[in-house]
Amino acid sequence: MAYTHDKHLTPLSTAGVLISLGIIYGDIGTSPIYTFRFIVDEHPITEDIIFGGLSCVFWTLTLITTIKYVYLALSADNKGEGGIFALYALVRRYKAGWVIFPAIIGCATLISDGFITPAISVTSAIEGLRTLDPNISSRTIITIVVVILVGLFIFQQFGSGVVGRTFGPIMLVWFSFIAVIGFSHLMHKPEILQAINPVYAFNLLVKYPGGFWILGAVFLCTTGAEAMYSDLGHVGKGNIRVGWGFVKVALLLSYFGQGAYLLEHKNEFLGDRIPFFEIMPDYLKIFGIILATMATIIASQALISGTFTLVNEAMKLKLWPSTRVRYPSTVKGQIYVPAINWILMLGCILVVLIFKESQRMEGAYGLAITFDMLMTTSLLVYYFSVTRKSTWRSLALGVLFFSIEGAFLISNLNKFAHGGWFSFTIASLFFIMMYILLRARRLRERHTEFVDLKHYVGMIQDLQADTTVPKEATNLVYLAMADSKRYIDSNIIYSIFKKRPKRADVYWFVHVDTVDNPFTSKYVVDTIIPKKCFFVRIKLGFKTDHRVNLIFNKIIHEMADAGEIDLTSPYPALHKYSMMADFKFIILHSWASSDSEISNFERLIIQGYRLLKANSLSTEELYGIEAANLEIEKVPIQVGPQAKVKIKREKE
Repeated sequence: MAYTHDKHLTPLSTAGVLISLGIIYGDIGTSPIYTFRFIVDEHPITEDIIFGGLSCVFWTLTLITTIKYVYLALSADNKGEGGIFALYALVRRYKAGWVIFPAIIGCATLISDGFITPAISVTSAIEGLRTLDPNISSRTIITIVVVILVGLFIFQQFGSGVVGRTFGPIMLVWFSFIAVIGFSHLMHKPEILQAINPVYAFNLLVKYPGGFWILGAVFLCTTGAEAMYSDLGHVGKGNIRVGWGFVKVALLLSYFGQGAYLLEHKNEFLGDRIPFFEIMPDYLKIFGIILATMATIIASQALISGTFTLVNEAMKLKLWPSTRVRYPSTVKGQIYVPAINWILMLGCILVVLIFKESQRMEGAYGLAITFDMLMTTSLLVYYFSVTRKSTWRSLALGVLFFSIEGAFLISNLNKFAHGGWFSFTIASLFFIMMYILLRARRLRERHTEFVDLKHYVGMIQDLQADTTVPKEATNLVYLAMADSKRYIDSNIIYSIFKKRPKRADVYWFVHVDTVDNPFTSKYVVDTIIPKKCFFVRIKLGFKTDHRVNLIFNKIIHEMADAGEIDLTSPYPALHKYSMMADFKFIILHSWASSDSEISNFERLIIQGYRLLKANSLSTEELYGIEAANLEIEKVPIQVGPQAKVKIKREKE
């Protein structure tokens, strides 16, 4: 279930900050469980790796999370909404065609991350049981993790506002707990605070043998940063910024507390010990494990929720195959995407069964999300360059963040053979799917002809008056690609006049447009022939419900109330009982003509598009159009030059 915009949460408030703890900070808030463990890994515990690793974590949280996301990205909001598609909607108005590619790469990699995060988070928490019983088997841990994940995904379809409200208090307890535990250990070795000096980070990366590759593990401390921007609309930037101040202190206290623990074990090897759990007093370990498990479940819930929102936005922008979206509860804005839910569940279970331990999952984690961060950076830099008119400042930001994230990317590439291939494969499949939809749509738009509607007004009136043509319906409704009252799709003209003449008392041409403003919901009616022909343009934001059937129904009733149309049936037998007039919808499906001469690449795109369409929700189901009076027509379009044929007539 995903939580969309709620205006009551936008202003800065104690409740807003509390809710932000539950929705925004789950992923980044559970990273101390495993990050330092992966930094030390199989290296001997030395001051170089302790101070260097802590310094890298401190400056990553400061430069990437705080400056890039909390300060800069939250300033690039789209009517209070954030995330890769909100940012894309902001910058595409500047007519830069390339911006679509960072958006779809970012989307593909974020969804790919959804396969790894719940698995590694929950597994890391359950592995804390080894601090209570070192002999617990891997099979037992895997079983517990799989049961938790299955329960988590089954729960999604029911939706619950109560659970959403409880996330914040639980995460408040979580952050307070890790801060207190970290601080109590930090007091034993206060010299660990020297790690704030960036020289330690530099020495680790440049002088320590193989130190540069440790960046791949360091990166895990900031993997949840993208969620702060993606979920901006849920709680508002003020609440996120204030909440981050508390969260960052708690995270750093936990990391520095773990560093103090490691200083007490210099020149040893970490082995199976998990620093996060080792710094807890024995009497608190069972509480710590239960709390960590709850925090990782909340982190996973927030990520699944965010994935539903992301896929829903991609669908509205026609960058994702149409799939069913449900609204599981009365809580405003909760959405549930069944297909994505079960795909994510199978993917997470597969990750657990393939990699078995969180230490091995670390190889699959981080690579995809690094690409996503780079894509966000490219769009942010472009946004600030065109809106702030400060090329030098934007260039400086670009150099800073591309350098840091580029280093993270290179270090994460080292993980490719150790599990990175999994997330990269998933992200690549989603990218290819979105690219096929993008290219196919552009191909169709390029070859769809639009004709001047005024040339056909007389023909429409003559057809309406010609009783020798059987009447198709009282109201005939076409979904049009054209977004102007002046022009209409040639396919619609072909359907009305050429294929089989379709007479109706009233013709409706309806165009649905997804606009950059996230919550727009408005329409414009242009009268082509008074009471006889109308062009309706419906403008919907990429976060609003696209229930076109309900919207159209509301429009015609508003027009009837204004006296623009008569909704009473024209048939005398029904008219005297004030029965409502009948409506018939016609949906035209473009079909690449077999007469087209196109390249092998374009043919591949068309075949891929047909495969995706065959396995996705139909247009009528997507828009909620009743099947009782609906006709689907296939219309051939030339997507390339017409094939030339030679034939000669022979005389007998």
